[in-house]
Amino acid sequence: MTGREKALVSKLEKEYSLSEAEYAELITGRDGETASRLADLAAAKRKAVFGNAVYTRGLIEISSICKNNCLYCGIRRDNAEAERYRLTEEEILSCAAEGHTLGFRTFVLQGGEDPYYTDEVLCGIVRKLKKQHPDCAVTLSMGERSPESYRALYEAGADRYLLRHETADAGHYAKLHPKEMSFDNRMRCLRDLRETGYQVGCGFMVGSPFQTPETLAKDLKFIETFRPEMCGIGPFIPHRNTPFRDEPAGTLELTLFLLSVIRLILPEVLLPATTALGTIHPLGREMGIRAGANVVMPNLSPVGVRKKYELYDNKICTGEESAQCRGCLEARMTSIGCHLAVDRGDAPGWKIN
Repeated sequence: MTGREKALVSKLEKEYSLSEAEYAELITGRDGETASRLADLAAAKRKAVFGNAVYTRGLIEISSICKNNCLYCGIRRDNAEAERYRLTEEEILSCAAEGHTLGFRTFVLQGGEDPYYTDEVLCGIVRKLKKQHPDCAVTLSMGERSPESYRALYEAGADRYLLRHETADAGHYAKLHPKEMSFDNRMRCLRDLRETGYQVGCGFMVGSPFQTPETLAKDLKFIETFRPEMCGIGPFIPHRNTPFRDEPAGTLELTLFLLSVIRLILPEVLLPATTALGTIHPLGREMGIRAGANVVMPNLSPVGVRKKYELYDNKICTGEESAQCRGCLEARMTSIGCHLAVDRGDAPGWKIN
């Protein structure tokens, strides 16, 4: 670690902020010593705010049908080989009931932008979830919707909304998405979610095609200024049936480095160690927690559809990352000095919806 990198790390630790140019410089000049120092600082920040608790979210992947055609995504509209499914309301409620018994107190409903899930349908599901499990939080990750839709879902009882911004660089965004999707609309959605009252999550892929230290610096500056309650990042992993099939995957090393940086930018952020991390390394999630993450999202979806929600190749979908193996996950967390918390795991100081 050079003297300049030491100075940047020290500034980030003290001020929770760098300039875009400094973020890019930190990323470009990183080495193992810098990463280790950042991870130690990030883990200390995580522990100071959250103790040794790791929050669990029961992930229910409700639909692999999507109207969009994002160039990186395995469930993109033009992938004729994708296995499509859509969970019924009864199936979703059954997954949540099982999850509640297993100790989950947050459910994340995630899916492609499936036109079937109108406000009426989705609000009905949210209301029933909250009625059946009033001690639980409901997080939605259902893509871009209108301000009126976000408001209706919030009033129905949804607490949180995850919408990855994917990149904070408009030119980069255009290289990852079809022409009918726009960077401005994605940013509009995030602003609408914040104004509605949600705990808001954004995030990006690490190592996506055309990404540079400068585009990553814009991502970090956006996270610093937008101040999301949640931030999901994970390595880009190519899917065989997308235009990016031959692009190199993002790395574990850079993903862990950026997790640590984000924890130092926002000490109170809820920061997942993602399934994608576990896909590229068998101990990826433990390494993510050690780098500053504090959330895991085991899969509660019906076993029969887990392989069909294939956003990228080789996604792990059975075994110790599944919600049914909560004991296995607890053992993994205990091995690194943490424990799974049985509560909603809201952002610190947040008023419950």
